[in-house]
Amino acid sequence: MNEALDEQRPSGALSGIRIADFSRVLAGPHATMILADLGADVIKIESPEGDGTRQWRPPVNAIGQSTYFAGVNRGKRSVVCDLRDPAGLARATELAQTADVVIENFKPGTMERFGLGYEALSQVNPGVVYCSISGFGDAAGKDLPGYDLLVQAVGGLMSITGEQGGEPMKVGVALVDILTGLNSVIGIQAALRARDTLGGSGQHVKVTLLGSLLSALANQASSTLETGVSPRRMGNAHPSIAPYETLDAADQPIALAVGTDGQFARLCEVLGVSELASDERFATNPERVANRVALRAALEVPLRTRSAAEWIEAFTAASIPAGRVNTIGQAIDLAQSLGLDIVAETPATAPDGSTAKLRSIATPISFSATPARYQAAPPGVGEHQDATWLPRSN
Repeated sequence: MNEALDEQRPSGALSGIRIADFSRVLAGPHATMILADLGADVIKIESPEGDGTRQWRPPVNAIGQSTYFAGVNRGKRSVVCDLRDPAGLARATELAQTADVVIENFKPGTMERFGLGYEALSQVNPGVVYCSISGFGDAAGKDLPGYDLLVQAVGGLMSITGEQGGEPMKVGVALVDILTGLNSVIGIQAALRARDTLGGSGQHVKVTLLGSLLSALANQASSTLETGVSPRRMGNAHPSIAPYETLDAADQPIALAVGTDGQFARLCEVLGVSELASDERFATNPERVANRVALRAALEVPLRTRSAAEWIEAFTAASIPAGRVNTIGQAIDLAQSLGLDIVAETPATAPDGSTAKLRSIATPISFSATPARYQAAPPGVGEHQDATWLPRSN
């Protein structure tokens, strides 16, 4: 079975790259799933209990796996290595010493205690690209727990999320983990490129949740640094653009993203209130931002006379950025209707021997020559324990 999987493994942009994946939960597994989609051979090294997210259920998929686990672990192979057991540690060490990439998100210092830190591995595997993911780095913040909710709070994201005057809110997904996973992919690929062009040596790539969040705060962080004033919660409004928020139609809200004076003039024309475009309170974006409360009130009077669907059709025809507030299911349907091929299907076998096709969100990157492939379902714990292809020599 394992040899057959090797034969079926498609070529891809990262074909030939083997990854020893010691990561768990979300940030690391999200990174290694992307790398697997792009052709890398990812060996998921698990404890006997398996990745903790295997138990985060319901819901479950068609073969009984936690959908949380399945959503970030397709295309990998699972090997159990109990690092507390000499035999398990020996096999994990052998895998790490022969891998192109090692990725881990243990508390800083953990891998070093097992002899699996970067300094030790690079002595015997000088080409290894070693990616460490932590919450707050390996210096003064090394003992702080790296949980997404905590980082959203202390990293400032919650302070700008939620209604004005309301309580701080987290984003509805573990966004910091996802951002950190993406940064890890970028760092790993850049280090592989450097290895291939600068003499064959690998390096230690470090990515933190806090650093990833602060980087992603973009204009909000930039304005804070330049003005010394931290932004506040504004609901769905934008601090620098108006109208750029949700406004109420007759039946439900509409998201309007009006970024130019020309778009605003067309918006007013479609709404039948052309005079607003020349009103001195709203003629330019800075004036609209300064008078956003009055602007919202003026726009919602005509908006409430028709349904969201009617307005969106009219706005789209006039090249005014607008859309309804979809559920996730509606968003997936929209992507499919636009031909984005956003759903990946992988064949899978349930414990009872029945077969199914698992559906997950595809990697949103299109390649003309080396497309992403979705060859294997998320593995069971230790599914590839007896594989004859491990280890390999560099």
